[in-house]
Amino acid sequence: MYEQNDLARYGYRQELSRQLRFRDLVAYGLVYMVPIAPMAIFGSVYAGSGGMVALAYTVGVVALVFTAFSYAQMVKAFAMSGSVYNYAGRGISAPVGFLAGWVILLDYVLVPGLLYLVASVAMHATVPVVPVWLWLLGFVGVNTIVNSIGIRMTAVVTRVMLVGELLVLAVFLAVAAWALATGRGRFSWDAFYNPDTFTWSLVAGAVSIAVLSFLGFDGISMLAEETRDGARQIGRAMAAVLILAGVLFIAQTWLAAMLVPDSTSLLANGDPNGTAFYDAAAVAGGGWLATLCAVATAIAWGLPNSMVAQVATSRLLYAMARDRQLPGFLAKVSIRRNVPINATLLTGAVSLALGLHMATRADGITLLSSLINFGAMVAFLVLHVSVVVHHLIRQRSRNWWAHLVMPGIGFAILAYVVVNANIAAQRLGLAWLALGVVVLAGLYLTSRRPALSGLAPAQPQARHVERV
Repeated sequence: MYEQNDLARYGYRQELSRQLRFRDLVAYGLVYMVPIAPMAIFGSVYAGSGGMVALAYTVGVVALVFTAFSYAQMVKAFAMSGSVYNYAGRGISAPVGFLAGWVILLDYVLVPGLLYLVASVAMHATVPVVPVWLWLLGFVGVNTIVNSIGIRMTAVVTRVMLVGELLVLAVFLAVAAWALATGRGRFSWDAFYNPDTFTWSLVAGAVSIAVLSFLGFDGISMLAEETRDGARQIGRAMAAVLILAGVLFIAQTWLAAMLVPDSTSLLANGDPNGTAFYDAAAVAGGGWLATLCAVATAIAWGLPNSMVAQVATSRLLYAMARDRQLPGFLAKVSIRRNVPINATLLTGAVSLALGLHMATRADGITLLSSLINFGAMVAFLVLHVSVVVHHLIRQRSRNWWAHLVMPGIGFAILAYVVVNANIAAQRLGLAWLALGVVVLAGLYLTSRRPALSGLAPAQPQARHVERV
């Protein structure tokens, strides 16, 4: 196949198993994004946007459509695992690729820990007799076992979970719509535009929070070496997932915004307990609907969402390790399962340790969320630049629309969001980037400067990757 030949051209063997079809990629992306993801952060986005929560999600969809388009351009050029790390490294230069990989690590390594923590805290609140640490251990253990068995098992489990999430969402949408039709709540377009509170900087700040719900569509690119139908399917799946999830996000937040029992208090005090969506669900259908939404959100974040997040993280570690930019043991692939087994196990261990530590902090969830969003958006900015440099400058493309206008608009929107993001997130994110620069300098000083095979003329032998 073309992708296998392409891997050989860049000095790699085809080691991961190509079993995923378009429908598997769409299911993977939807599970990673979680169709009911806004339920967990609805109150924060509502308060941050001045009540214009649906507008924040709409702007988020528009911004990331351009990002998905840029991903599609780069995955066609470099159909391999590693996402922005490979696209920036091969599209611009290896050192830039290392820094892009370092920044996206802030997203990928922390995301599973955040998901496990949110789910465990929520389940502890529902079943207080089971402590948070035990929920964490259970979620991490189940997902690590499933992901160690193989990508096909992961695909089957996540598809079943996705059906359950969509059923819960359908119940909420139907009950909420009926509640509004029968006089509960107040029909309004304020969730899309409220002239009393609207400013673009306010909306951009809220988008920087809402981005957490969208993270995951980009994880599909990590599966470029495991898809059966070609790299073009990666771009199609990313666009399909982003649009489908975006419509679901906008619909549920709009309905919930019209059912918020005390909007004045929510705007003034925020949602420190994370219950704003469930309070709106209780207005719509009573306690049973609030409990259903809360438990479904916890299970979705703790099992299928964190499961596919662990897959994406392990593939990034694998890609950087086989290029000797991370310890080599992370590049080991299981012969029986065709999965990067050490990277998978390490991701589970780090997620467990991170979740247990952050569970002791009052601001643990907020801190992780801010760091993850900042890392993702900075990586997306680098992605847009990679499209321009690789296609327009290096390949001398004259497709100005695809290789300049689209990535340029995407860059501009995300740059504005990053500038208006939480100050603490900016500082911590920049500190992480500075640490990456120090690590990069250390690689140069130890004569291990970043280098990617295939940037020079094609090499005659494939790079050796240890298998276990």
